[in-house]
Amino acid sequence: MNNNLYIDLLKKVLIDYFRLEYGEYKPIAFENPTWKMKGLLALQQILRKRGYEISSQVKFDKQKRMEGLDWPSYAETMIGLKRLDNIEYCFNQIIKDNVAGDFIETGVWRGGAVIFMKALLKNAGINDRIVWVADSFEGLPAPDEASYPADKGDIHYAQKELAISKEQVQKNFEKYGLLDENVRFLKGWFKDTLPTAPIKSIALLRLDGDMYESTMDGLTNLYPKLSKGGFIIIDDWGAVPACQAAVNDYRAKYGITGEIKTIDWTGVYWRKEE
Repeated sequence: MNNNLYIDLLKKVLIDYFRLEYGEYKPIAFENPTWKMKGLLALQQILRKRGYEISSQVKFDKQKRMEGLDWPSYAETMIGLKRLDNIEYCFNQIIKDNVAGDFIETGVWRGGAVIFMKALLKNAGINDRIVWVADSFEGLPAPDEASYPADKGDIHYAQKELAISKEQVQKNFEKYGLLDENVRFLKGWFKDTLPTAPIKSIALLRLDGDMYESTMDGLTNLYPKLSKGGFIIIDDWGAVPACQAAVNDYRAKYGITGEIKTIDWTGVYWRKEE
């Protein structure tokens, strides 16, 4: 198969593009059921014990999926096509300019972005760079409002859909034939894992931690390891004001002036020039 065709196909598979025509089924939530729903709630509990689920069919909005504006039921990533294109662009520039270092994402969900990084490396015949997969694999932490006031009221920790186990992410790598010794997992809260992570240098740094604290942990511990000419991608710049605040605070503190470029409605990136 033509290498470009493989990469283009993989991007579409990772966002579950080919289900667009049919839609997908999502479980119906009954967190605050009315009295009319009590019977359905009881039925759902009975069915779940038998491995079934009451679901509704959700029609795809193609534009939302391409822009990463929805939460897919089955796709390995929710970042959409434009942010996958951005990873590919950064990768190509890194290889072209021989920028040293590994690849890492902090906050991986089902692993789609790091799976794509690994696929790009394997497709190019590169086997001397590590893809680091950093996540708690338990969702996000409750906000530490005393230390990080910008995170006050953050509710990401309550979104159980974000808690994907390490074992599931490993299985997702295996599905694509991409799990090997150069895929390494950093399990735990970023404040605990990133300061001691055995990473020498980074060529591509992708931060997807949503919160001020998580973003700052990534910047503080990993940006100094980013090679000159390497790229940093901020996934939640447009979606979470606290994330943008963390980036602005860090850049101001260390006098970082690299031009911030827009990827889509939420993602941005810049190239390290210092």
